[in-house]
Amino acid sequence: MVSSDQRRRQLAREKYERQQQRRAVQRQKTKRRNVIVASSVALVVVAGLVGAAVASYAGAFTESGKGQGAEAADPCGKPAKGRPSTQKWKKEPAMSVDTSASYDVTLGTTCGQIEMELDAGKAPHTVNSFAFLAGKRYFDHSKCHRLVDQGIFVLQCGDPTATGGGTPGYSLPDENLKDPALKGGIYPAGTVAMANTYDGKNEKTRNSGGSQFFLVYRDSKLPPNYTPFGKITAGMDVLQKIAKAGSRADPATHNTAPKATVVINKATVTKS
Repeated sequence: MVSSDQRRRQLAREKYERQQQRRAVQRQKTKRRNVIVASSVALVVVAGLVGAAVASYAGAFTESGKGQGAEAADPCGKPAKGRPSTQKWKKEPAMSVDTSASYDVTLGTTCGQIEMELDAGKAPHTVNSFAFLAGKRYFDHSKCHRLVDQGIFVLQCGDPTATGGGTPGYSLPDENLKDPALKGGIYPAGTVAMANTYDGKNEKTRNSGGSQFFLVYRDSKLPPNYTPFGKITAGMDVLQKIAKAGSRADPATHNTAPKATVVINKATVTKS
């Protein structure tokens, strides 16, 4: 006959065994869950690395045109001897252009000649300023510091500091923003327009053009906030050559600089 003490010890032992069994089962569940979580994390990491590798390859292909690891040769020549301008003016130059005339511009660049026709009637302040700055040789020996080849397609020039922050010391009013050529929010290929610092919200940031301008080499969807003041009449092939060479991120200026060495050796403006 089992004594009461023996019975208590037996019940205690059975209880202990059941507890141990439950703990063992719980450990197994936890172990399986941890394995699943670790596997999921590994998959995410691997997927991220694959995605990054694909993006890196695609970016390299877009920039060079030859695939990852291939650097296109610089299609442009060496800049002429000379230094970029450091001139500044306190106010916009006095109006001197003939608003009934058009003005022809020749940009002699390291990549070839680009010719433009400016409309003084539609954008008198902008054309007057451009002619003034060209006459002061402000654009000579300056780099075209920004090339955008995704989303919009423009080459930006006119900043002797080549940082994107240079100005002639004065600002210009926005002009010709309702030009019928800007249909459907598109700046068509061949447009010459002014860059500015308008933030799209604060009206106080309007009328902030200076010396920087951009050349549209392919139809680009942009809000009509940038003064169109002329059109390219020759040299689109030069722009296409620059664009084909691609762009690279410039960590110092946060611009996408052209890989090609694009320098305006000399800019001239003549009345048509």
